[in-house]
Amino acid sequence: MNVFSQETEYSILVKDIETLQPIENATVVVLKTKQVLLANEDGKVTFVLSGGSNVQVSEMNYEEVTLRWAVLKENEFVVYIKNKKENLDEVVVSQQNPQKILQKIVSNSKQKLNFPYRLKVYVREFFMLDNQYSYYNDGLVNFQFNKNNTTTLLVEQNRSYGLLETDISADLKGYNLNNIMENYSNFKYFEPLLDTKAKKQYDFTTKGHPTNKGIYIMSVSPLDKAKEAIDNFEIIYDPEKKLILEFTVSVTPANLDKMEDQTKIGSRNITKSFVKVNYRWDGKEYYVLSSNEEIGYDIILKDKTKNIQVRNSFVTTGFNRQNFTYKESDVFKEKSLFNKKNKILTNYWDTSGFTATDEEKAIIASLEYKL
Repeated sequence: MNVFSQETEYSILVKDIETLQPIENATVVVLKTKQVLLANEDGKVTFVLSGGSNVQVSEMNYEEVTLRWAVLKENEFVVYIKNKKENLDEVVVSQQNPQKILQKIVSNSKQKLNFPYRLKVYVREFFMLDNQYSYYNDGLVNFQFNKNNTTTLLVEQNRSYGLLETDISADLKGYNLNNIMENYSNFKYFEPLLDTKAKKQYDFTTKGHPTNKGIYIMSVSPLDKAKEAIDNFEIIYDPEKKLILEFTVSVTPANLDKMEDQTKIGSRNITKSFVKVNYRWDGKEYYVLSSNEEIGYDIILKDKTKNIQVRNSFVTTGFNRQNFTYKESDVFKEKSLFNKKNKILTNYWDTSGFTATDEEKAIIASLEYKL
């Protein structure tokens, strides 16, 4: 008798046990498959599994919970986790030069990532033109990491929907996936802070994390007299292991006002800039877990100005130390998924690490309808 195991789709909602509010970006690990998922803004994750598995739920500000599979019977199971609420005083935790501390943790984190491994990643992008959603793409891809954190990219599945005007330059129609992943692994964003002249441009402050005693937060902001520096940085790191766990780079409206608008045709004036990257340390492995980027430009055309906004997300759903076996013809050498014909084999977007909200699903459906 042949017995076939049937794959079943499961959904979990992660909420605060006291406020009952959803917890965005909570990490859910399916322990049987080691699949990692991130909760969306509704606190929801969705995954497909054959058989059963215990599930681990965690978030930096909350107590970790491991759930036995036997209790996950409902279609949309709600998991309640408790805020640590340690409320540590915001005090400087070290008198050592913060820039030297940053140099050490960047160097150590970079070295920790510098070995051959592969990541399975769900990638998606929303493109807005003059405040209207006009294009969307996503894909399930594999990054093979080589020496010096360079990457080789293979695309398993992908899809693109919507229409874009021809006068918008191709470099604004999607991220260069290899470049962006290599920037995360090489901590490219920190280069202005590691320069010896950074002390003349930025103010460095290190404080304790409000809910996690073992974590420090370094805040770096441009000095009022700084002429070129406009980015604000927040770096969350483990001071004992010297590993970066999360960083955010953003530009405030006040800092944008410092910049002189460009008027030449083809020039771009930044209207929004936000980057947030998370890294996972599971006690053994360290790798890029997720990222969110939002960038906005006013682009100067011959007879008008158009506003462009791109929202990009990466979610790592699988880590493996084994190398790929592939043909050179399988390597994706284009800049972005915008340049690749749709290849849809499964509903990978529903179970590949980051579940779309109802609002996002409506946007995607409307763009698909335009084709």
